[in-house]
Amino acid sequence: MVLSEIVKLAIDSFRASKVRFALTALGMVIGSASLILVVTIGLTGKKFILDELHGIGTNMVMLEYEGGGSGAINEYRNDFLTHDDEDAVDEQVPAVSLSSPMLEMHDRVTFPGGVAKDVLVLGVNPQYRPVRNLIVLSGRFFDDVDETTHTKVAVVTEAFARELFGSPDAAINQTFQLTGIPFTIIGTFKESVDTFGQSEIADETILIPYTVGRYFTGTDQVKQIFFSIRDAGDVEEASREIKAVVHSRHLASSVYQTTTLTSLLSTADAIANALTVVLLLVSAVTLAVGGVGIMNIMLATVRSRIREIGIRKALGATAREIKLQFLIEAVFISLSGGIVGSVIGLALPISVRVFTDYPLPIDPWSVIIALVTSTAIGVIFGTLPANRAARMDPVESLKYE
Repeated sequence: MVLSEIVKLAIDSFRASKVRFALTALGMVIGSASLILVVTIGLTGKKFILDELHGIGTNMVMLEYEGGGSGAINEYRNDFLTHDDEDAVDEQVPAVSLSSPMLEMHDRVTFPGGVAKDVLVLGVNPQYRPVRNLIVLSGRFFDDVDETTHTKVAVVTEAFARELFGSPDAAINQTFQLTGIPFTIIGTFKESVDTFGQSEIADETILIPYTVGRYFTGTDQVKQIFFSIRDAGDVEEASREIKAVVHSRHLASSVYQTTTLTSLLSTADAIANALTVVLLLVSAVTLAVGGVGIMNIMLATVRSRIREIGIRKALGATAREIKLQFLIEAVFISLSGGIVGSVIGLALPISVRVFTDYPLPIDPWSVIIALVTSTAIGVIFGTLPANRAARMDPVESLKYE
């Protein structure tokens, strides 16, 4: 028997028992659909996590003083970072595109009406906004002119503006006093990704120009320096170069630490991939259950068609041809279920793409894996029934009632 004739016989067999064929393929439909949906969910979660981290700033390097210095215990001197360190890095590390120092003050600020609050005041330069990917909600961020002329202006967080003035827009042009010096609020901002107070920016934070803030501290020392690297691929190398430049300007015993998101991105990517693999294993169990169902139905089919097998063998069909016939039927059931399941699995992400603005990721490999797996399930679980049919004695089969 040629292959086309075997396929035709398999199709005729399915037409004779459509309900049994559909119920047998149902397990593969569910398994294939779940496999594609699992991959889609895994990719969506991975994309969300990576987008959140990118929002914080994957090209950012944060430099801070960890400890160390000189002098006796009772006259110990810390070796803090300075604004000159920032200038030196800008000159000696070509990969750096933007930078900003940051000095930190915790002070009591007085607002109109006698309202006083203890807030976090950060002195930064205008490049701090693009380095940290801050979003200006209303007004503007202070610029180089404000920095150069030491203008007493400030920008406040969205949460702070809503608490004191009701809305970000209402905060514009409001004034407050910092150690008796009046400042004007020219803008409100928020982080592109909510860090829930785990970054240097708290809910109640005021940013002022660094050149103004340094007069409150009376020193060039800064708490941290932020750098933006031109190419994300150069972040780790640039981080090492930044540390080398700073160490060359300070005491050998001083410790400085650079922080990047590169390692965090790699960790998040690995975690997302591991979760996807775990979910895929769960889907594989569903496919295996579907395969067991196919094997049971095919064993029942072989038993119900014993006389048919005997007649075909008597007419000259070989054991190989009988085996191939039942194996093709098993593969046909599993592959049909895989195709229908793949269509159902793709329907959800495609519908989300069509009816919403969210670009739910679709991986073509998930469809290929689902179809290949379905075919493999048919071959694996169809082999036992096919072998049993091929080993039947034609004489005994013809006498079977």
